[in-house]
Amino acid sequence: AVMAEGSGSAGSGSAGSARGPPSAFRRWEQLRRRAATPWARGLLAVAAGLGLLYAVLRVPVRLRDGLAAVTVFLSTLTPKFYFALTVTSSFISGLIFVFEWWHFRKYGTSFIEQVSVSHLRPLIGGAESSPPAPAAFSAGDNESSRQNMPECKVWRNPLNLFRGAEYSRYMWVTGKEPLTYYDMNLSAQDHQTFFTCDTDALRPSDTVMQKAWRERNPQARIKAAYQALELNNDCATAYVLLAEEEATTIVDAEKYFKQALKAGEMIYRKSQNCHSQSPQHEAQLRRDTNVLVYVKRRLAMCARKLGRIREAVKMMRDLMKEFPLLSMLNIHENLLEALLELQAYADVQAVLAKYDDISLPKSAAICYTAALLKARAVSERFSPETASKRGLSTAEINAVEAIHRAVEFNPHVPKYLLEMKSLVLPPEHILKRGDSEAVAYAFFHLQHWKRIEGALNLLHCTWEGTFRMIPYPLEKGHLFYPYPSCTETADRELLPTFHEVSVYPQKELPFFIHFTAGLCSFSAMLALLTHQFPELMVVFAKAVSTVSVMGWTCW
Repeated sequence: AVMAEGSGSAGSGSAGSARGPPSAFRRWEQLRRRAATPWARGLLAVAAGLGLLYAVLRVPVRLRDGLAAVTVFLSTLTPKFYFALTVTSSFISGLIFVFEWWHFRKYGTSFIEQVSVSHLRPLIGGAESSPPAPAAFSAGDNESSRQNMPECKVWRNPLNLFRGAEYSRYMWVTGKEPLTYYDMNLSAQDHQTFFTCDTDALRPSDTVMQKAWRERNPQARIKAAYQALELNNDCATAYVLLAEEEATTIVDAEKYFKQALKAGEMIYRKSQNCHSQSPQHEAQLRRDTNVLVYVKRRLAMCARKLGRIREAVKMMRDLMKEFPLLSMLNIHENLLEALLELQAYADVQAVLAKYDDISLPKSAAICYTAALLKARAVSERFSPETASKRGLSTAEINAVEAIHRAVEFNPHVPKYLLEMKSLVLPPEHILKRGDSEAVAYAFFHLQHWKRIEGALNLLHCTWEGTFRMIPYPLEKGHLFYPYPSCTETADRELLPTFHEVSVYPQKELPFFIHFTAGLCSFSAMLALLTHQFPELMVVFAKAVSTVSVMGWTCW
């Protein structure tokens, strides 16, 4: 009986514990239903109204007390306190400015901006997808290429315009000289190198042309060319000079070049037959080869300018096959531009595969054309907001890397392509990786970027970030040899005086450097005024503090 009673009590205890939570839940439900009744809601509304009334009546009293306390505090401050405050703020802002400037000089970026972009923006919710840094070359190849690279070599512009038909027309319309004396002097040296040889003294017409290339006055050169034609009607170089400088239209220039081609081919065949007889004949063959290649190239450029693009492409391909050793003339850059006009992107890719070799000196035409083809695959559907959320796809990463590579080679180009800077006529010579090369590239290739939908948008979203990633200072190049120190000087000599030359690696000062400099100057000025006029500055500080407190109170 005792065991049964114990077991029964135990059973009742367990049942009570099992009934505990449901009973508590039922009580909570009863309270919730009672609170949902109309009288309960009215009671809660009355209580809330009384609390709000208390807050409305009490807050102004507290604000008035706080304002009175602030007034009393300000009235007890002495001019020494304000002077110490302004001196301390000036000192702190000066330290921040010095640190910002040091960080910018060493790394090329603002420390505050870098911290805000890297750490604060992800916390706020914005994600900035930074393009991946490209891999560097092997150390041995990179160092050897840098040691063999000349300090500041100027190259002949493959797409230079015609003197009479284009440069002179610009001068007639605007009254500005599009070419500098330095640039024209380089062209005169090129003409003397390519179009003369030691055997010119044996032919009176060539002797006259030797003097013509050295003349500074254009009219004197044209007059000498006509004198050479009077002596020899088959003087090819005389026709070349007239086509370049006397012809006022591309049609007239093409007529002169066709006459030069007829005479040049005849002289070239004669030189081929006797080039092995002596060193003089071999030098004459080289000269006649240079004349023939130059004439054929300019004829192809005339066809391109007159709209016969397929004919121009064929002439350029034939010229590259016939004279494969003259790759230093960069005829492939003319071919790339013509193929882009035809929108033959597969052929453009084939040309790039042949000439975009990492061991050869690059050009803006090669780097930016490669970036254009990569951007073409993704630009139409590219959206910065979508890319920041889902990340970059493989094709987008390839396009961003190609743009990074192009920007690192020549960072001046994007501002011209995005029309953030005005273009001028390209010079006859360019400095690779310089502003002159950027002008020459953008002058002919801007239309190709505009033709591909979204390409300029992708460049706009990408180039500033990649520009910030460019190694700083100059000696820390990832993909290419460092910039020569004479880049700015050479560009200023090549480009006309009315053009504002872009200077790299001079980067624009970030906003926070300007801000900290202004803050430091302003606080230093306040400290000086406080020291000179303490009583007046105290009154001014108290007035500003009172107005700000009253404005905050009204708000």
